[in-house]
Amino acid sequence: MNTFIGVDLGWYGKPTGLASVRLDENRLRLLKTARLEPVGEIVDWILAECGTRSAVLGIDAPTVIANATGIRTAERELNQDFRRFHAGCHPANLGRPFAAHVLAFSRQLEESGFRHGASMAARARGRFQIEVHPHSATVSLFGLDRIVKYKRGVRAARAKELGRLRRLMLTHLPASEPPLELRLPMLPKTGPLKPVEDRIDAVLCAYIAAHWWWWGAARNRLYGSEAGGFIVVPSPRLPLVD
Repeated sequence: MNTFIGVDLGWYGKPTGLASVRLDENRLRLLKTARLEPVGEIVDWILAECGTRSAVLGIDAPTVIANATGIRTAERELNQDFRRFHAGCHPANLGRPFAAHVLAFSRQLEESGFRHGASMAARARGRFQIEVHPHSATVSLFGLDRIVKYKRGVRAARAKELGRLRRLMLTHLPASEPPLELRLPMLPKTGPLKPVEDRIDAVLCAYIAAHWWWWGAARNRLYGSEAGGFIVVPSPRLPLVD
């Protein structure tokens, strides 16, 4: 059995959303979600969920940054395909304030046995980490013409869009290949949305990791390179070129 972990990393030391998905025969099943802040607790949670099994971690944060300034090739390439869907990436470089945090997290995972998975073959055994980009993944997986805009704005608008993302995941992922059996937390009627948002994002990250393991390059696109930074996105249903 394989395990797939989604990590919606809190870039500036804020809480991180986590989700674990297990492959049982030919079907995926969501096991747990969590939201933790200390890096040590996050890594411990990941290791406990993976046990001794093969695993792929899908991380929504840069895991490799080699450029001192500017933008990574991975982001430039992804933006060419997805900017028109409002799904472009923010630039990552070593001068950004989040760089030290995200790279230290990735190195800690490497020390725990999770190597970078840019060149991993489909259904490979072992432990890997990949960088994912949920916004562009939703465009591809759900056939959207614009991203679901639940990150900014007044609470009511964000709640409406987050509810839409939740419905899209519950509708599409059980019918996708590989299929994911899942239940997602309900949105609170009042109070902060972020705790639920982080868990839902983490489930999507875990699914992207499973999709990469299941299909490899056949139905995913890898932007960039392992040396300079890479992002995995499920292949779109329709060509991205105009």
